[in-house]
Amino acid sequence: MESLELPASIPARGNRFSRGLGRMVLRAIGWKIDGVLPNFPKVVVIVAPHTSNWDFPLGVTGLFALGVKLTFLAKHSLFKPPLGAVMRWLGGVPVKRVVREDTVAIEIGEFQRNDRWVLALAPEGTRKFVENWRSGYYHVAVGAPAPIIPVGFDYSTKTIWIMEAFQPTGNFEADERFLRGLYRKSWALKPGNFLEV
Repeated sequence: MESLELPASIPARGNRFSRGLGRMVLRAIGWKIDGVLPNFPKVVVIVAPHTSNWDFPLGVTGLFALGVKLTFLAKHSLFKPPLGAVMRWLGGVPVKRVVREDTVAIEIGEFQRNDRWVLALAPEGTRKFVENWRSGYYHVAVGAPAPIIPVGFDYSTKTIWIMEAFQPTGNFEADERFLRGLYRKSWALKPGNFLEV
């Protein structure tokens, strides 16, 4: 396991107690974090495979263990009381999938207005099987501009992988092919819901 110390540029949340609690819970359930967050003040984090409801509490536990302050997008139905207050406190922003919203432009604006900003997205956009990732994460990273940090939930080894920062080249097809190639079907809690490329 790499050091869990947060780089100075990454926005932080919580305190020694909340970080210790997150790390204690990870150890108790047999999980570990491998890798370190790069020292960038603005990053787009992509998380995959996303095939189970268990991905969210696992991600929150990792979030507390690292002490990272971030924003994430989630379907608006998750923000109804009483869960909504908790989701917002964790950094969640509701998105209506059936309503056309310029979410990419809104998030690019957040990157440009803030000196430090971390946005986490699940590019699959659903726990169900999909052939194509949603491209919003990439367009936000290009427009911000910000590096992409691939993070993987590996249920086969109980490891949260933090991979090296990737700078988008502007060639979406080639870049996404590379990023998707970092993830393995065997990592997913429900491998049948994840397409390995």
